[in-house]
Amino acid sequence: MFSFQQWAAQIHSFLLEKTGTYTLLIECIIIGILAISLFAILGLVLVLMERKVAAHIQIRMGPNRVGPAGMLQTVADTLKLLMKEGLVPRLADKFLFNLAPFLVMMVAMMLLAPIAFARGVQIWDINIGVLYITAVSSVSVIGVMMAGWSSNNKFAMLGAMRSGAQIVSYELSAGFSILCIVVLSGSLQISDIIASQESGWWLFRGHIPVLIAFVIYIIAVTAETNRAPFDLAEAESELTAGFHTEYSGMRFALFFLAEYINIFIVCALGATLFLGGWMPLHIAHWDGFNHLMDWIPSSVWFMGKTFFLIFLIMWFRWTFPRLRVDQLLNLEWKYLLPIGLLNLLLVTWIAIKGWHF
Repeated sequence: MFSFQQWAAQIHSFLLEKTGTYTLLIECIIIGILAISLFAILGLVLVLMERKVAAHIQIRMGPNRVGPAGMLQTVADTLKLLMKEGLVPRLADKFLFNLAPFLVMMVAMMLLAPIAFARGVQIWDINIGVLYITAVSSVSVIGVMMAGWSSNNKFAMLGAMRSGAQIVSYELSAGFSILCIVVLSGSLQISDIIASQESGWWLFRGHIPVLIAFVIYIIAVTAETNRAPFDLAEAESELTAGFHTEYSGMRFALFFLAEYINIFIVCALGATLFLGGWMPLHIAHWDGFNHLMDWIPSSVWFMGKTFFLIFLIMWFRWTFPRLRVDQLLNLEWKYLLPIGLLNLLLVTWIAIKGWHF
């Protein structure tokens, strides 16, 4: 299978020859520019995808005016946000008010580091990659709480408090689901988890307990990203826009973009853990079939799996009605958490006995 490692080694050798001691700095700048470009492209693509999926489910057209088939509608929306004035409430804590959207975006950018986008395309293959992602993602709740409190708005504060309770609660179930794959693969390193699925993805090799962990993970990350039917933090009928009620212009755009980037990251992690990441579909002892699957580029496998999970989460949004706060917390503490804990024990027993395929 084609690997990008050769390209990366050639670029590193070229920069080392031309720039010497500044090689690492230049490489960091290049990676930063690529990450920001990826953010911008993903924001445009995912917003358009959301609107088209919603239109299809609701049997309507969706954006169809700007550009061919409405493909440039998100570009027009971005230009509009760039030109809009960013207002700050008179009694708001201006420093924290301005810092909150940047903090949320910085967390999203840090989460890109361990993700393997293709074979040999990974910013940082840290040996605790899964722990790094779960730990850093928890920091985003600070930006949400900061935005709600600093706005000096009761609706924003209520939305922030709801979001904090929701994220902290559902992190537990998502963590138990992730631990199931860590137990089976025996490593926290992203590259090791992908390599452990060379003879088959864990979703198929781990029997019913891994399927249960996958379902719990999808539900939990949907709630963590404040997506419907768990969008209590942004309930328009009750809280206007929730924790970002007072934000406008590019500050609002950063929150809006961070939501979609977080969706991409949790789906990329889900694809890595349960569906093999960039690893093609391999079946043990089917050498001819496996060789045929290797012809498909690893980046296509990764993006295909990730966007399938994104579509699944968007499908949830336009299918189920919003839950009440008590229903949301009951679902986590009375159902998902106990099931996830028992499921982790069952997966551990399967791993010890070697009963997986």
